[in-house]
Amino acid sequence: MPRRIYKPEEIIAKLRQVEVLTSQGKSAVDAIRSIGVTDATYYRWRQEYGGLKIGQVKRMKELEAENARLRRAVSDLTLEKLVLKEVASGKF
Repeated sequence: MPRRIYKPEEIIAKLRQVEVLTSQGKSAVDAIRSIGVTDATYYRWRQEYGGLKIGQVKRMKELEAENARLRRAVSDLTLEKLVLKEVASGKF
């Protein structure tokens, strides 16, 4: 069975749905099963998205993408610097 990739908005909705079901007296395991994910997935989602609003999640994803882009830029520049240093010293 192929894995389903959920959008952050869907994850937040499912987390809230579990909260509602548990507040209505359903056990946590049954509530998690009713949203169609495993226990591990639910707890991983709760750790990452618990307490966040949709706007905050979108901003977090934007910052993560920007951070990854900046890391790649820094690594590229570092590599270029090392290559230029070797060329300048005559070790090629």
